[in-house]
Amino acid sequence: MSSDEQSLHLAVALDGTGWHPASWREPSARPRELLTARYWADLVAHAERALADFVTIEDALALQSDDGRHADDRTDRVRGRLDAVLIAARVAPGTQHIGFLPTAVVTHTEPFHVSKAIATLDYVSGGRAGLRVQVTAAEDAARHFGRRDVTRLTGADLLDEAADYVEVVRRLWDSWEDDAEIRDVATGRFIDREKVHYIDFEGRFFSVRGPSITPRPPQGQPVVAALAHGDLAYDLVARSADVGFVTPRDAAGVTAIVEAVAARRAAGDPPVRVFADLEVYLGETDAEAADRRARLDERAGSRPAGDAHAFVGTPAGLADLLEEWHAAGATGFRLRPATLPDDLIAIADGLVPELQRRGVYRTSYPGSTLRAVLGLSRPANRYASSQDHR
Repeated sequence: MSSDEQSLHLAVALDGTGWHPASWREPSARPRELLTARYWADLVAHAERALADFVTIEDALALQSDDGRHADDRTDRVRGRLDAVLIAARVAPGTQHIGFLPTAVVTHTEPFHVSKAIATLDYVSGGRAGLRVQVTAAEDAARHFGRRDVTRLTGADLLDEAADYVEVVRRLWDSWEDDAEIRDVATGRFIDREKVHYIDFEGRFFSVRGPSITPRPPQGQPVVAALAHGDLAYDLVARSADVGFVTPRDAAGVTAIVEAVAARRAAGDPPVRVFADLEVYLGETDAEAADRRARLDERAGSRPAGDAHAFVGTPAGLADLLEEWHAAGATGFRLRPATLPDDLIAIADGLVPELQRRGVYRTSYPGSTLRAVLGLSRPANRYASSQDHR
């Protein structure tokens, strides 16, 4: 591998028994273990064996449904899930290198709570935490909280709220300076109170005084990511995220999206790491992969309408596609295994060795923190030079 710029990045998106709704009926699936820690630890172990930068863990505030916006009464689909942040906190201490980006639905949760949860995850993982922010306009999710009518909010409102949310979370992570904890037994001083700051955030959606109750995370700022399908969401990614997940359909789409995000990024900010999402159905031959997808579709009753491009074929064929899209501007790829663990194992045992053989994927982790793996520096604390010590 000649340089880091030539090396593409991989992440794995974990959701239930896989991204295909009939995945739970596959012989190798483990639907009875979905609510156990061992199940998630085993999946993450495969992803770490693949040297993935990180895993994302899906979450929601309502039961799964086929269209994602409205509840349904289907009983032939996986329904029910564990909390993504708690899964990550349970599994992370048993890993050594891989990062964790659990999903938080920010429309109905408080930034203070999420900030300390992700800071805690950064501590228990040794600096490998992140956060994937997600919004929802689903009425069934809103009814669990009963605080407001989300139908009155536009898509722009929801995404503006998410941007404010991320700003609050980031300020709370900075509300403790790195050396605020003294822990001096002899003098009896545990913290330097002048290095713990109020954030005094006042915005359209939140009014948060701070400070956090959790000291600044090991990474300073855990990695923030968001999924973006169009211009409004590209604005959120450019304003607020370190990593953007996008859903192009071809190489030209990759280039157009990367350029659209870059054009919205503030001058002086490091480029967003743009990861293209791909749902993957892998087999030893193209025909085998196609037959497996057809079998899954038949069991599901139809072919699911996914938001991301579906690749059906061999690991070598997927490697061809990744190289093409990487050359078109994608930093990396978030792979959505159609079935778990089969497609995840095929990624680790088939795709990754093929990419390494071609010299476009690393053979070890390049750093001890998620920011380091992504090539992101540890940011300075925005309050460290403040003279307003209270």
